[in-house]
Amino acid sequence: MQNNKHKIIVAITGASGAIYAKVLLQKLQLLHQQIAAVGIVMSDNAKEVWKFELDNTDYEKLPFTIYNKNDFFAPFASGSAKYDTMIICPCSMGALGRIAAGISNDLTSRAADVILKERRKLILVTRDTPLSLIHINNMKTVTEAGGIICPASPSFYSKPKDFDSLASTVIDRVLDLSGLEINGFRWGEK
Repeated sequence: MQNNKHKIIVAITGASGAIYAKVLLQKLQLLHQQIAAVGIVMSDNAKEVWKFELDNTDYEKLPFTIYNKNDFFAPFASGSAKYDTMIICPCSMGALGRIAAGISNDLTSRAADVILKERRKLILVTRDTPLSLIHINNMKTVTEAGGIICPASPSFYSKPKDFDSLASTVIDRVLDLSGLEINGFRWGEK
């Protein structure tokens, strides 16, 4: 019997937008029936940004395994572990650039390299604005390699009432792209 549950890597970089990572991790907890494993890797800057923007270290309380940013023995550092999806949320332009150039100098860039070479799902929730031509070309390179660029551009037609609801408009899209079944707002549906 084949296991249809998802194995997901969540990488959190130091880009502003820790609220997106927080909402993503909360929603993944709620979707536990669809998930076999979630592995998390955070940069040092990601931890600092989380503390600064959210005034807490709640990432330490998650029921998921958090791997050191340089742990090349983490299961998803190899394609044989069969993680099917990687979400980088938020994704800094530095992380995007390293991935586009194939530089595997930490667990985030190595895992992204593995996901791309194995032809699995890589979703980058980019946060920076404005974009330089370098950023745009890096996005083009990652897209041509099979990655999905999903900018953290919230929608407003669901009339979000608070910051978490606003962030959910992006995260629900990410979860849809990941192949998870969610109960989110759908345009034209009541």
